Amino acid sequence: MALIKEFRDTDRLIRRQRPPHKTGAPILKVNGLGVRFENNVALKDITFELRAGERLALVGPNGAGKSTLFKVIAGVLAPTEGEVNVFGQEPGGHICIAYVPQRSQVDWNFPVTVADVVMMGRIGKVGLLRWPKRKDWEAVHQALDLVGLEGMSNRQIGELSGGQQQRMFIARALAQEAELMLMDEPLNGLDLNSQEAIFHILDELRQRGITVMIATHDLSQAAEEFDRVMLINHKLVGIGLPGQVFTPALLLEAYGGSLRLIPRGSEVLAIGDTCCEEGGKG
Repeated sequence: MALIKEFRDTDRLIRRQRPPHKTGAPILKVNGLGVRFENNVALKDITFELRAGERLALVGPNGAGKSTLFKVIAGVLAPTEGEVNVFGQEPGGHICIAYVPQRSQVDWNFPVTVADVVMMGRIGKVGLLRWPKRKDWEAVHQALDLVGLEGMSNRQIGELSGGQQQRMFIARALAQEAELMLMDEPLNGLDLNSQEAIFHILDELRQRGITVMIATHDLSQAAEEFDRVMLINHKLVGIGLPGQVFTPALLLEAYGGSLRLIPRGSEVLAIGDTCCEEGGKG
């Protein structure tokens, strides 16, 4: 029950002292990050930085550690080694981070409306046991209007299409006034029109200086729609411009035998087992 768990996680986070942002610090800095689950290594020696307003695609095979990385950055999972800093401070307690899990991890039968979910983004500012004020509802409806869901504010979340569900979560992040959005496979299973609508909204977020990190399996889309790409398979294989990272050598290092490389003129077409959602601790 992801929505119920979110109430509990949010309550835990807002009880902590909110750390101030350090002037001049990068919005996100990850240094030597490692995560182990018993004897399994989920992540090892991950180091990178994000710039404010940047759009970064996180790519890699199923089970590569993408979801685990997001959870550590969001502060809901503690690393085994290394550190994560958001504006120069540890991530736990930051209400400027919005984490959007995979849709398959959400109980869409949970009896809440679209507006209720978006209001969850205001909990860190309102306080868990306080009633939202007029300005909070104004923020909710402004966020819904920006993503094109104002007319659906009173609908149950289970009535939404996949694209509308993702736009609802973006609205929640906007109501939260998030500065860093982590989106885990938000485009998976969406038709082309729904994907284009999401990217149109992401373009608006860029204009607002919001940094977005999205996990995706679509290498072509990652190359076309993102400023930089980050390729991982438990370790950092490469990060940079798509042309620098999506090379045959690095793709084979990340995907191994699950990827086929087909020459197409001066480019290389990559075809692999990358269509499925990443589950578990991936």
